[in-house]
Amino acid sequence: MVPLALCMVWLIAANVIAMFPSRDYHWRAAYGLIALGVPLLGWVTWELGPIIGLAILAAGASILRWPVVYLWRWVRRQLG
Repeated sequence: MVPLALCMVWLIAANVIAMFPSRDYHWRAAYGLIALGVPLLGWVTWELGPIIGLAILAAGASILRWPVVYLWRWVRRQLG
């Protein structure tokens, strides 16, 4: 249950960060959240299973939606 609790702390921190104004449109914070979130997602998936891991991935992607949108656009450009 520790990884799930840390994920909830990560989600709360991401929401609090989003409330404050930023000159770079929160990109530095997004990089930091991604750097913390990926290993945390792996830990949650390892400990609690792939269903919970996918739910946490969806929650994180809903918070960090612009990096996901830009990644999707880049992948589409690379594929054709």
